[in-house]
Amino acid sequence: MSQEQKNVISRRQFLDLGIKGTLASSIITGFPTIVPASVFGKNAPSNRINIGAIGTGRISRGHDMPGVWKFDNAQIMAVCDLDSNRVESAKKLVNDFYSKKTGKEFDGVKTYTDYRELLLNKDIDAVLVSTPDHWHAPIVIHAVGAKKDVYMQKPASLTISEGRMMANAVKKSGRIVQVGSQQRSSNQFRYAAELVRNGRIGTLKTVYVGLPGDPSGDEEPQMPIPKNLNYDMWLGTTPDVYYTEKRVHPQSGFDRPGWLRCEQFGAGMITGWGSHHIDCAHWAMNTEHTGPIEIWGKADFPKKGLWNVHGIFRTEAMYENGVRMVVSNELPNGIKFEGTEGWIFVSRGDAAVTSSDPTAKQNAPKALDASDPKIITSVIGDNEIHLTVSKDHHGNWLESIVSRKEPIAPTEIGHRSCTACLLHHAAMKLDRKLFWNPTQERFINDPEANLLLAREQRAPYAIKI
Repeated sequence: MSQEQKNVISRRQFLDLGIKGTLASSIITGFPTIVPASVFGKNAPSNRINIGAIGTGRISRGHDMPGVWKFDNAQIMAVCDLDSNRVESAKKLVNDFYSKKTGKEFDGVKTYTDYRELLLNKDIDAVLVSTPDHWHAPIVIHAVGAKKDVYMQKPASLTISEGRMMANAVKKSGRIVQVGSQQRSSNQFRYAAELVRNGRIGTLKTVYVGLPGDPSGDEEPQMPIPKNLNYDMWLGTTPDVYYTEKRVHPQSGFDRPGWLRCEQFGAGMITGWGSHHIDCAHWAMNTEHTGPIEIWGKADFPKKGLWNVHGIFRTEAMYENGVRMVVSNELPNGIKFEGTEGWIFVSRGDAAVTSSDPTAKQNAPKALDASDPKIITSVIGDNEIHLTVSKDHHGNWLESIVSRKEPIAPTEIGHRSCTACLLHHAAMKLDRKLFWNPTQERFINDPEANLLLAREQRAPYAIKI
C-alpha cells in the first residue's frame, strides 16, 4: 500500500472511530497549517484561521463566537449543534454578522449536527467547544486527534479521570488548546496575582473564594423528545434518562439552560464559577501545576426535584505551602487573599459574560480592593515577578495558534483548577476530610473517595484512547 493510500480515510471509517482522539491523530493527515502574515498579508485568505463552532447555545452566541469573529485574521466558517433549530439560528447569526461587516450578502457558513463530521472538514483549522460540561473532554480529545486547535469552555472536564486523559492527549498532539478561564485575561485578576506573588500583603495565609449559588427546582414530567434534537447523543457518556426540557435547554430562546443544575452533566457552581476563581487563586498562590493535599467541608443538596446540584456550602482545603483555601457561596463573589500584612480582594465587579449570568450587578463588589489603598497603587518593579499579559482571551488563543506558543490558560493548568473544584465537590458528597496526592492524582488510602475520580461511561460515547 502506498503512503498516499495509507493517509486516506473514508467518512464512515472516521465516524466509526467514535471518540478515539489520539488514534485519529495518527490517521488523519493533510490538515492546513497557519502561514505567517508576512507571506500573504494579514487579511489574505491563506492566512486566515478558519473556525468551526461546536455547540451554539447561550455561551457560544453571547461570548465565544463574538469573541472570535471580531478579529480579522479569523473566520467562523462552520457551526454544529445536536439541535438542528439551533444550527440554523447560528448559521443566520454568523452570516448576518459577516454581511454587516463586509457590506455584502454573506452565505458562507456550513452546518453540521454531528461534530465528528465537522472535524472531517480539512478547511477548518480550529474549533470552539461551547457544549455542556460532560462533552468538553470527549470533543477536545477527538479534535486534537484530528489536528485541530481548540478553544474550550470551562470546566475542563466532568471528572478528574477524563480531565487527565484530555490533558495527556493535548500534550501528545502538540495542538494549541485554550481553556475558557477568561479571568486570566482581565487586568485586575492578573494584577492581584502579581501583588500577592510579590509579597504586597506579606506571607499569604488564607484565600477566600466566594461563588454564586443555584436554586433547586421542582420535579419535571417526561416530555416527547423534539424532532430537532438528537437527545441520545446529547446525553453522551452519561446515563440514559427521560427527556424533559428543563434537563436540557430551552426550545425557545437562549436563556440559561437547565443542565447546569443537574449533577449528571456537571457539579454545579463549584465547577461552573469555581473553575474561574480557583484558577485565579492558584495563579496567585503559584500552585497552578499542583493542588490541595487536604479537603473537607459540608453542603446542602436538594432532597427532591430535577435540579440536584449543591446548594449552600462551605468547603476548605490545605495546600502543601501552608495556605488554606475557603470556598463558599455565602462569601462575596470573588477572591480575597489574606496575608500577614493585609488583604486584597478581586472580582469581576459588575462585568458579566452573558446577560443571564447569576450575579446581582447592583450588589457587585469592587473589581479590586485592599486593606490599604497603597497596596493596589503599588508598581510592580522590573526585577519583580511579572505574569503573562493577555488583553483578550479569544485573541490570545488566536495569537497562540499563529505563534504555536502556549496560551495563557493551557489545558494542564485548566485540568488542575478543575481538579481542585472536583475535590471540593467530593468533600461535599462524602462529608469528611479527604487526603489528596497531587502527583499521583489519587486520594490517599481511601478507596471510596477514589471511586469519585471517574464515572461509568455509556456506549457508544465512552472515551477511548
